[in-house]
Amino acid sequence: MAIQGYDAFDATDLAGLVRTKQVHPSELVEEVITRIESINPRLNAVVHTMYEKARKAAAGPLPEGPFAGVPFLVKDLDGYVKDEPFTAGCRALVGFVPDHDAELITRYRRAGLNFVAKTSTPELGILGVTESALRGPTRSPWNPEHTPGGSSGGSAVCVAARVVPMAHGGDGGGSIRIPASACGLFGLKPTRARNPVGPDSGEGWNGFVQQHVLTRSVRDSAAMLDVTHGTEPGAPYVAPPVARPFLQEVGVPPGRLRIAFSTRSLLGQDVHPDCVAAVQDAAKLCQELGHELVEDAPVFPRDELVRAYFVVVSASVAYFLKIIGEYRRRPVEPGDVEPATWALGQLGNALSASEFQAAREAIHAAGRITAAFHSRYDLFLDSTLAYPPVRVGELALKPLEVAALTALRKLPLKPLFMKLIDELGANALERTPNTQLFNMTGQPAMSVPLYWNAAGLPIGVQFAARFGDEATLIRLASQLEQARPWKDRQPLVKSRA
Repeated sequence: MAIQGYDAFDATDLAGLVRTKQVHPSELVEEVITRIESINPRLNAVVHTMYEKARKAAAGPLPEGPFAGVPFLVKDLDGYVKDEPFTAGCRALVGFVPDHDAELITRYRRAGLNFVAKTSTPELGILGVTESALRGPTRSPWNPEHTPGGSSGGSAVCVAARVVPMAHGGDGGGSIRIPASACGLFGLKPTRARNPVGPDSGEGWNGFVQQHVLTRSVRDSAAMLDVTHGTEPGAPYVAPPVARPFLQEVGVPPGRLRIAFSTRSLLGQDVHPDCVAAVQDAAKLCQELGHELVEDAPVFPRDELVRAYFVVVSASVAYFLKIIGEYRRRPVEPGDVEPATWALGQLGNALSASEFQAAREAIHAAGRITAAFHSRYDLFLDSTLAYPPVRVGELALKPLEVAALTALRKLPLKPLFMKLIDELGANALERTPNTQLFNMTGQPAMSVPLYWNAAGLPIGVQFAARFGDEATLIRLASQLEQARPWKDRQPLVKSRA
């Protein structure tokens, strides 16, 4: 029997229903299982189920955390779940089952969340669309011909389609914010080191990767950050301390903020008119709410920073392929991974230590540039994406591109790889150019669902704050949520119990 009103509930609501015994956790699990089965044949968002374990956990006893009994989905990347397959969308990892939880997963369990399934991701989380060769394409509930973005695409689909109100994600170049924008959700990337990434990694992608959740409400994101943030033993660095719980920032007036905004692309060339309109609309709304809006943007050496981004990513991919080889007890070969993954790994192996350090220095310089920029502005506003969500397959490699990457397997010459990295910089970020900067600088940034285009596709806008200042983002997001509610917008494809 379906739970009345389920579609409108956020995770905080569900936790309250469990706490007051209006709903039993077993009922919630069955609701979610039925909803997964109703959408997955069409949208391909869930890649592994844990139904029986979830049923057993729901039967009790429950932990005493703030989300006790609330069903939850975990991305098949960004942290191990003990005794459950971990593939990261990669054929080379099929059969790998970790024997322990990541620290963040431990904190999720402590909060009382009940894991029901794992969600889809592109191979190793590299791309901004969720279309791995292993799993096939994941599709948007707003229009299944379009992508939900990536790399947390499966989680975003399940939240938008009302399977669960909140799901796990990770963000190394926009992988929470991109699918939040494409699926009409709230997506916050916390400050670097706010949430744990260990114990199997000291930092993801040289500190680019931060994990959190995709939600339909601001308060769920804030409440979840309260139960997951904090230092972990052995972490290489820590985030600045917070003044009070993040949940207490929800509903607090943000005061009159000075917000810089730009309709231009940060790391690309062009911006679609729909995305320009979304920024202009958000700027107007913020102005109506009493904030000061100034058209301005940080200035930095774009080409140098794009190259630095891909140097770090390719070095990280090369290292991860090495780790996969150690697990398999044989090296990863070209046929084990997708062509772009192999090429990035080969590029990472070809780089020198001094080239990697030069990339780090360029990234650190960008952090100083944005810090100076934020000495003048509380927030920076732009479009989360430079284009509306693309059609499924639109960004897939063309036959000539596959042939070129295949040739690189036979001719692993460093000049060819360096040419590849410049071509990646010129093309790969054109549709998704606005999120990576804040992974490099470590600042918190969020995508807020305030705009839908004429085709009915969500167009998110991004706000970035000073390093360590999630509080201002949450206050403004809460104000925007009240002024322009988005929770009742329904996608074309919605799960049903």
